[in-house]
Amino acid sequence: MDAVVFDLDGVLVDSERTWDEVRRSVTAEHGGTWDGENTTRALMGMSTPEWAEYLATARGVRLPPDKIAQLVVDGMVARYAQGPPLLPGAVEAVRAAARRCPVAIASSSPPALIAEVLEVTGLGDVVEVALSSELTGAGKPAPDVYLAAAKDLGVDPTRCVALEDSTNGIRSALNAGMIVVAVPNEHFPPDPAVLARAAKVITGVRELPGILDLLSAW
Repeated sequence: MDAVVFDLDGVLVDSERTWDEVRRSVTAEHGGTWDGENTTRALMGMSTPEWAEYLATARGVRLPPDKIAQLVVDGMVARYAQGPPLLPGAVEAVRAAARRCPVAIASSSPPALIAEVLEVTGLGDVVEVALSSELTGAGKPAPDVYLAAAKDLGVDPTRCVALEDSTNGIRSALNAGMIVVAVPNEHFPPDPAVLARAAKVITGVRELPGILDLLSAW
């Protein structure tokens, strides 16, 4: 195990429902339609350009994709104004991993939100690489952001542990050849068949230090 790569939304930050609420609001306000959980799941893992394009073309939002993206990201920044909704043990888990090996963040969130989380938590001093999929190619389930994170860390992706919560996120890390520790999102649980491909399943990121001990012994 040469590195640990964390997803952000749903693993370190309890933000999936917030993304859902903000996107639904923008969609409703600008003439689009929301196909319930089908739309929610379709958007998971997409990069910002991808989900903005999806809302414009598939859900009928009557705005250019760049404007959709701006409104949604502005809405998320406003929600984060009082501090991002960190999940229990998130900061401690990242710092514990960083004491063992290099750590990175590979997220579908835009760079501004990733930077905000690192600033508020003070994790910028231990997170060596923090990447948004909107800057690395295709969004999840494509492996691009995970492969880019491994490359920037200078490690073999097959020797990295990835923490993921969603179907597309787990697929993305698996497609990159990484060892996946799944932290299923209780509000939007991953596909059971995909979840079964994870090396380990935990109920919260606070369990990570013990899992790393087990994986190191493999």
